Amino acid sequence: MRPLTDNNIEAFASSEGNGSDTRLSGGPDISIVVPVYNEQDSLFQLGESIRSVMADMDCRYELIFIDDGSTDETPARLKALAAGSTDVRCITFRRNFGKAAALDAGFRAASGRYVVTMDADLQDDPREIPKFIEALQKGYDVVSGWKFIRHDPIDKTLPSRVFNGVVGRLSGVQLNDFNCGYKAYRAEALDDLSLYGELHRFIPVLLHWRGYRIGEVPVNHHPRRFGRSKYGASRLLKGGLDFLGVMLNTRFATRPLHVFGGAGLIFGLCGFGILAYLTVLWLVGMGPIGNRPLLFFGMLLVMTAFQFITIGLLGEFIQRQGAGRERRYTIGSTLNFEPRPDAGDTLDRQLADAAHLLAEAARCMKEDNRNERHDHPARHDETARQQIHKP
Repeated sequence: MRPLTDNNIEAFASSEGNGSDTRLSGGPDISIVVPVYNEQDSLFQLGESIRSVMADMDCRYELIFIDDGSTDETPARLKALAAGSTDVRCITFRRNFGKAAALDAGFRAASGRYVVTMDADLQDDPREIPKFIEALQKGYDVVSGWKFIRHDPIDKTLPSRVFNGVVGRLSGVQLNDFNCGYKAYRAEALDDLSLYGELHRFIPVLLHWRGYRIGEVPVNHHPRRFGRSKYGASRLLKGGLDFLGVMLNTRFATRPLHVFGGAGLIFGLCGFGILAYLTVLWLVGMGPIGNRPLLFFGMLLVMTAFQFITIGLLGEFIQRQGAGRERRYTIGSTLNFEPRPDAGDTLDRQLADAAHLLAEAARCMKEDNRNERHDHPARHDETARQQIHKP
């Protein structure tokens, strides 16, 4: 595969249009979503690699690039990449909104039965796409990549290992690499998914709690060739905070009292235990307790418990008020809910008969009124008419 440089941008743009006009005529089978931020040097090689893989797979596809407010030559490269081609589509943000927002825009624009996401830095190998599609066809709804051999510095790999271990244990989703951006989805799994902040790391967790099947496949990981990484150790803190939000919106979404009330009970029991201990000391005459720090600590725990339980009750009340506004479940399939062939015909016939009877009744009423006006003697007797209208 020949590398592409600035010298053959126009050649690549013109070659993109050859034979591409009919690839989406029947709708794509696969949508490939690629978030991009300052990756000007890797775009053409990535595009050519994906086109080569798709040609071997012999399937209809679309390639969606989302430019997340790049400040280099990325917008111009994407414009050249999409010139004269119907299988390459581009979305450009006005500023940098983050990877989660870019993925959300790509998911909303995708129209394929399967959606594949990958990074634009050439570390994800497009030749792994058939492996993802095969796993989806085996019954999985979401398939995550596992970079079992990573070519990243330790400031990325070490926080990632800690993060993966904690998230896997607490969420119940057993994946080796939550941070891998190389994933594949069935399109229906993304219908109710809304991403913001840093939630793109927790897509498997969010979909797992909606009942979708999660799988994982090992993938090759290449060293970064151009540019530099946009992430570092700071994402561990951001990811931890976002994970707390994810847990509240998945495991405890319909029972906020369980999490806040549970924490309140723990604090309350500890506080009451401390206060009971100090009370026993006071009763047996073991000195005053009013100046002991332990007394204030016990009182603080009791007050904190009261606040936590109150928050849980308020959350439960708010959740109950809005329980009917948002569907908290997903339906995989239904049986015997299809409309019967004769049911629609019978209903239409009944409606038509009722409309005909109403029209006939209205016509009869108009006819009766018309006859009454013509037959009344006052209508034909000028004297009677004058008497009627006489002041």
